[in-house]
Amino acid sequence: MKKVFSKMHFGLLLLMLSYSIVGLVMIFSSSSVAAVLRYQVASNHFFIRQLIFLFIGFIGGILIIHIPTKIYRRVSKLAMMGIIFLLFFLFVAGSVAGGALSWYDFGIVNFQPTELAKIILIVYLAVYYHKLRTKKGTSFFQMIFPLILAAIIFILIALQPDFGGAFIIFVIAACIFLSLPFGKAHKITMYKVCGVGTLLLAVAILCFGKTILNSYQVSRLLNFKEPCQRYQEESGYQVCNGYIAIHNGGLFGVGLGNSSQKYLYLPEAHTDFIFAIICEELGIIIGIIIVLGYFLMLFFVYKVAKEADNLRNSILAYGVFVYIAIHILINLLGILGLIPLTGVPLPFLSYGGSYNLCVLISLFIVQRVHIENKIDKQRRRIENL
Repeated sequence: MKKVFSKMHFGLLLLMLSYSIVGLVMIFSSSSVAAVLRYQVASNHFFIRQLIFLFIGFIGGILIIHIPTKIYRRVSKLAMMGIIFLLFFLFVAGSVAGGALSWYDFGIVNFQPTELAKIILIVYLAVYYHKLRTKKGTSFFQMIFPLILAAIIFILIALQPDFGGAFIIFVIAACIFLSLPFGKAHKITMYKVCGVGTLLLAVAILCFGKTILNSYQVSRLLNFKEPCQRYQEESGYQVCNGYIAIHNGGLFGVGLGNSSQKYLYLPEAHTDFIFAIICEELGIIIGIIIVLGYFLMLFFVYKVAKEADNLRNSILAYGVFVYIAIHILINLLGILGLIPLTGVPLPFLSYGGSYNLCVLISLFIVQRVHIENKIDKQRRRIENL
């Protein structure tokens, strides 16, 4: 066990721990008022729940770093079938939250299979294309088969409707597909498939978007600019209050726990808009440091992907890179009013048990890839002696 721990990426681990601690502190600060006044629970309710999920995630991570990635091929197909079933069964036994049928309510805890679908898709694509590369004469259908499964997942998530989650599935699948190191002929096929897929997606949104979405969701997606001009409307209220929070904080913040916007002005202060509360309480300088820390985290993950000795491990780490990067981009750009709000959380900082558990799982998979990179490097060094 000590040998495995000694091979972990300690820079990445330090960032995981640091962001987890900062997230816990800010979730307690941003949610304490809403917990009492809106949800009628204890002020530390969301803090305790987040702490439990993070504890489970780190304990599970210890197990993950001891499991070789080659074992994933034994469970990837079953996991893919299982997650498609769970997404489909939401329409039978799911619960509505935030206007989307995205949750299983187990009383004590809620579970959002959309988050798990992102990790399972990355693992499945990694295992599938690693195996496919060893074969000769791969057919067009073999190349695009995983994309058909990804499209099924995309549709099931979009129908909830959760366009933020569906878009992330689309980006993960497209980025991994386009990064595959196959020959020139296959590359041309990849570009054609992604082009046709993007076109079909655009047509589907134009034709069926208003059927799936309610009037508020349509206005939120199509009418997101100049939110403070629409302060009395739901589509502008949140973003404008986010602006106010960031402006209140200035460079150095009003002090931890002293946010005024968390007093129910920002309805999702501890989830989607926690970065605005961080800027209000701790200042824009701390906000910039947090963003730079995310860049460092992504750099570490990308470097692990580049150093991987086989396609499976490279896709695993690269897929996690895309997964975390797109969440950060969508959340921050939504808060700044540059794109529509989609309810996408910020890694480690936003409250969300299912999501943060999946983020931890994904990063511990990257840690396992890094460990195998070190093991392979040591083996080659010994062989060359």
